[in-house]
Amino acid sequence: MSPPMSAMIQLTNAEKTFVMHLQGGVRLPVVRGVSFHVDAGECVVLAGPSGAGKSSILKMIFGNYRCDAGRIAILHRGATIDLATAEPRQVLELRRDTIGYVSQFLRAVPRVAAIDVVAEPLVAGSVGKDEARGRAGELLKRLNIAERLWSLPPATFSGGEQQRVNIARGFIAHVPILLLDEPTASLDAANREVVMRLIAEKKRDGVALIAIVHDDEVRARIADRLIDVASFAAAA
Repeated sequence: MSPPMSAMIQLTNAEKTFVMHLQGGVRLPVVRGVSFHVDAGECVVLAGPSGAGKSSILKMIFGNYRCDAGRIAILHRGATIDLATAEPRQVLELRRDTIGYVSQFLRAVPRVAAIDVVAEPLVAGSVGKDEARGRAGELLKRLNIAERLWSLPPATFSGGEQQRVNIARGFIAHVPILLLDEPTASLDAANREVVMRLIAEKKRDGVALIAIVHDDEVRARIADRLIDVASFAAAA
């Protein structure tokens, strides 16, 4: 069945293989035949056992991993860009304007205040610093980060606090596509609820989301469709 015109992401027979250069060039297939689409306003959850290739698929869509075969079509400013053949400058443009990514781990510049870590994507997108900091503060407050911590670097925070800063940073910009890799993994029930509400708001705003979630309750709440990645796993 062909995807509807509203599809923001379309993977067609996408494939990824790692070449182990330190082991004589051994080729390690990861996934092959990956085919699915994601509509605007939809959250698709990638399901399957550990090692099936879920994170690899997200990294292919974000351009961290080059797609070795097939096609990854992204709707960007009304035109389609195929990440399998995109130039580096196009990948950077997609990341700036179209695709957001929330990983399990916060990678922040040392000694930068948490509020500025969260505000940075807006500042990079030409939003004024005061407005960006205001919106960052609202998100940090929703995610139960005490205001006394906002001026401190996230490296001094607990793992759960760092993850909430990471989520705020990932959700603050209004990008059409959002990739979520275990966004609730280290959160308590109250903050998982906040993240599920943030995802629901993104869906209402027409954002296309792909998530990896192992928590059954979270998956049931956010998923419009499940994609079984095990069916794409490539046997070595």
